[in-house]
Amino acid sequence: MIRELLKINPKAVTDLLTHFLYEEIHKIGLRRAVVGLSGGVDSSVVASLLAKAIGADNVYGIIMPYRLSNPESRAHAELLAGQLKINYQVRDISPMVDAFFADEPDADVVRRGNKMARERMCILYDFSAKYRALVIGTSNKTELLLGYGTIFGDLASAINPIGDLYKTQIWQLAHYLNIPEEIINKPPSADLWVGQTDEEELGYSYQELDELLYYLVDLRYSNEMLTELGYSEKTIKDITRRIQKNQFKRRPPIIAKISYRTINQDFRYSRDWGV
Repeated sequence: MIRELLKINPKAVTDLLTHFLYEEIHKIGLRRAVVGLSGGVDSSVVASLLAKAIGADNVYGIIMPYRLSNPESRAHAELLAGQLKINYQVRDISPMVDAFFADEPDADVVRRGNKMARERMCILYDFSAKYRALVIGTSNKTELLLGYGTIFGDLASAINPIGDLYKTQIWQLAHYLNIPEEIINKPPSADLWVGQTDEEELGYSYQELDELLYYLVDLRYSNEMLTELGYSEKTIKDITRRIQKNQFKRRPPIIAKISYRTINQDFRYSRDWGV
């Protein structure tokens, strides 16, 4: 059950985000977009918003399974692409990932998962060049705040339409956009190894996370106020620590300051200038 503080107006959000996508893609002289389709709710929502914003013919969905990926992921991605009538193709990343780890069979699931995420983003940016299409991000606010993603992998993109929506808000939007129920209802998973689920790996349900993050980030509640709401000091400390330690994933590389105007410090190029 979604609590009142996390409820959104799906129509208003859809209108805002489709306008955002249209404006941001066109202002730099492009007409097309490329997005990785994982079979999950986040990429499905983004693909649906893109189809509304720039037309299905201008959207390129790339499905990138690994040999151990859940077959359901590809099936759901193809189901979504067919429903939206967007362009799509399948690129198996198994040969590239397996070749990379051929001499390191003991590499753990985290290293392998990071490689898969970066291999997928490498493919998306190649298609970006091929089709003159902007790479669109699919990371939600919950993931971005907790650093639940791979830097220069699934966290990379040119623009991100859903980065200010918590996961529980993405589900609300998905219902409004008529995303297939089998995609909405399945347990969220990055599908980076067999049996992986987001909530098990994070240690909390998305409902729990989103409520706490909303109080902590959006409403700026103090630790004392959060404790009064019933949150344990351990939980507050854990989530705060995750937000802080993953800040590096949310900003460009830090540049050592030498001159009077340093990029991303004193000089910030405004997108409103037209590019």
